[in-house]
Amino acid sequence: MNTMYTRLLGLPQSSFFLFGPRATGKTTWLRQVLPEARWFDLVTTENYLKYLHDPGSFRTQVEALPAGSWVVVDEVQKVPALLDEVHALIAAHGRRYRFALSGSSARKLRRLDANLLAGRVINRSFFPLTLAEAGLDTPIDDVLRIGMLPGVRSEPGSAIDTLEAYAANYLRQEIQQEALTRDLAGFSRFLRVAAILNGQVVNFSNVANEAKVNRVTVSRNFEVLVDTLVGVWVSAWQPRLKVREKAGPKFYFFDPGVVRAVANQLRAPVHDSEKGTLLETWVLHELRAHLQHAGCGGEITWYRTGAGVEVDFVWCGAEYSVGIEVKASERWRSESGDALRELLHSKSIRHAVAVYLGDQPLLDGGVHVLPARQWVERLGEFVR
Repeated sequence: MNTMYTRLLGLPQSSFFLFGPRATGKTTWLRQVLPEARWFDLVTTENYLKYLHDPGSFRTQVEALPAGSWVVVDEVQKVPALLDEVHALIAAHGRRYRFALSGSSARKLRRLDANLLAGRVINRSFFPLTLAEAGLDTPIDDVLRIGMLPGVRSEPGSAIDTLEAYAANYLRQEIQQEALTRDLAGFSRFLRVAAILNGQVVNFSNVANEAKVNRVTVSRNFEVLVDTLVGVWVSAWQPRLKVREKAGPKFYFFDPGVVRAVANQLRAPVHDSEKGTLLETWVLHELRAHLQHAGCGGEITWYRTGAGVEVDFVWCGAEYSVGIEVKASERWRSESGDALRELLHSKSIRHAVAVYLGDQPLLDGGVHVLPARQWVERLGEFVR
């Protein structure tokens, strides 16, 4: 039986886009927070065809609703013409109606030069479950093994089958269609290489060689993964230090379980060689979700010192920055915090935090070393 989770995202008071990867629970959340809304579900073939051929009928139905009504359009990217109708309704009636426009990809909207309602509708992002939403007692090893998609967490007995179906039916087929290529085998090879390189600096030429596709295709495929919210680039941070080294961006998938599914590693135990980047993927997910839920804003980057030592993440807010190091070890080694202490000493960051798999919080030369669970509980102390 599916578990109903309480999500931390607050309902905006005005019309909004809600974008998030498929199967993260957008529709379930919208039905929870807007139980009385007028619903337009474009997932069904009947509704899709109806509004594709007659988008104007959407406006007449909305105008029959009482003032103050919420209107939900689920998977709005399937019929971009409805955004013109939303625009017309807002222009004619102001805030008489409020719209929740959900989707799993903004790519199709941009590709068709769709009306994105600039200045009239705000943006919200949706993510897999956070640890607080799933339950703080959720084992971290389990998080790294199967990830945090709601359907996976609510049915752990079928988690592997669910994730393999997600990778096969959605990532390899539906997203492949977004890539505008008939080479499904090439796209599948690209996906697996991208998953194996999760959390690393990406060299397009190397990926092209490994996946046996050309470099232009690799670039386009990464763009598709970002546009469909399956992955995110983390750019290199350039603080105002005397010694700086330029570095390329790193690419992360949005969920550890999805990474393992795409890499065909689900049916094996989590290997030590995977654990580090899987923990980074989860820490990044928690950080991104926190920025959305708390309204912090800012940018997430990574940093490499002149000596080549890396800090996994640096959150750069409007007033200060926070360095975050991730170690998939039950024992903290003081030298792992050297780069963080360098940034603290130069006053480039205000807080230095390390996340590890041990069970004792430590304070090591200004570095707050936190067990993974406490990282989630105390995240708001450092990033706000």
